[in-house]
Amino acid sequence: MRHHNTNRKFSRTKTQRRALLTSLASNLIIREKIKTTLAKAKELRPFVEKLVTSAKKDSVANRRLVASSLGGSRASEVKKLFGMIAPKYTDKKGGYTRILKLGARKSDSAEMAIIEFV
Repeated sequence: MRHHNTNRKFSRTKTQRRALLTSLASNLIIREKIKTTLAKAKELRPFVEKLVTSAKKDSVANRRLVASSLGGSRASEVKKLFGMIAPKYTDKKGGYTRILKLGARKSDSAEMAIIEFV
């Protein structure tokens, strides 16, 4: 039974899904706004918000946890997350990202969206 297993599979294996999420998260951290499909944006939101929540408390342990969640050697993303993004949300308890729906993509009619930091 699939009780509480709400994650989308995207027709990928577990490692491929993990790589997709880390890639999308690091691009979102670098650019602060990315355009992707609606399903990927909805899967990315909780992943990134957990990273921001742990980045609000700057410690060596949290830096290492975030770096491992982003796939190891992503020092610039970790630095930007802890230095620029997380300090903006110190008094906020959640809801660090916003998803804006754009409509269907012309080629395959996939629902597109923009995910950005609030």
